[in-house]
Amino acid sequence: MALEAQPLLWLALWTLAVLARSSGEDADGGCYAFSRPVILQGLTDNSRFRDLCTRQRLLASFGDSVVRLSTANTYSYQKVDLPFEKYVEQMLHPQDPISMGNDTLYFFGDNNFTEWASLFRHYSPPPFSLLGTTPAYSFGIAGAGSGVPFHWHGPGFSEVIYGRKRWFLYPPEKTPEFHPNKTTLAWLQDTYPALTPSARPLECTIQAGEVLYFPDRWWHATLNLDTSVFISTFLG
Repeated sequence: MALEAQPLLWLALWTLAVLARSSGEDADGGCYAFSRPVILQGLTDNSRFRDLCTRQRLLASFGDSVVRLSTANTYSYQKVDLPFEKYVEQMLHPQDPISMGNDTLYFFGDNNFTEWASLFRHYSPPPFSLLGTTPAYSFGIAGAGSGVPFHWHGPGFSEVIYGRKRWFLYPPEKTPEFHPNKTTLAWLQDTYPALTPSARPLECTIQAGEVLYFPDRWWHATLNLDTSVFISTFLG
């Protein structure tokens, strides 16, 4: 695990993570689980799921399946359907730093849960929940330099299966400086260097087997540092 900038993202040990099982009414662990991003380690054994997520096995199992891609901008308005094999063979390449978000297609979410059920049944999500929420999976594969620019939604967990994913996060009351149609890579090259220390986000790099808990309504952007496979559990 790499923690890269100040202020550093909080690192949770297992003893602290157990407290996040609470509903949020306890004085310590529950409130922490709701208010801060947390990196979690050693929660589950997803080695079987990881074995099934190799390029060769995914193509063998789902190559003919039609997947829905989204544009890599804040609002992801455009959707494109194409065979999974075509996406992997022709579009899973490093991000062009000059491409705009609406010209960049990204496979994450919009999964056909019936068609992909044979894979998802082998995934063990973090053993925590929030009262009044129902977990939903979003599975993704993307090339190096790809990612989603700043946006926010409800709480959840994000686990990296292969590769590394860099996260940039701001609390709900602190709207980041960004262009909704520029990629995260462009933001990192053009905007990030000029930010003052106080204007910089919380950030971390999540590696294979690690999980990030992101609280409700926190702004976040992601950047895949390698060709990456990842899955999120949204608590909606």
